[in-house]
Amino acid sequence: MGLSEREARLRMRSKRGRAGSRKFKDGTQPGPRAARAPASVSGTRCTLCVGSRILEGDDMPTAKQLADIGYKTFSASMMLLTVYGGYLCSVRAYHFFQRRSSRRQAAEEQKTSGVL
Repeated sequence: MGLSEREARLRMRSKRGRAGSRKFKDGTQPGPRAARAPASVSGTRCTLCVGSRILEGDDMPTAKQLADIGYKTFSASMMLLTVYGGYLCSVRAYHFFQRRSSRRQAAEEQKTSGVL
């Protein structure tokens, strides 16, 4: 039983966009995946690691990759804020002890000058 020419074209067209059209470098095909957003206009293509295989042709990072980047960025900014806060705290403590020692020294000088 043969297909009409129109049905054959429709089948060929629908097969082109399937997930099986992507291939690993070693020639094998990945399993099914969810659809992704269209590629950016920049023209660069991402290389995505799946297990020990590299999958080429994906233009957008996955949601997990974006979440990992966001988490690392947030963590790095919190570390920097913690270091800066420690610096400010230590500078304030240093000035506090400097002022306290200068006040003690001034009090000692006042006592010694009043006794003479």
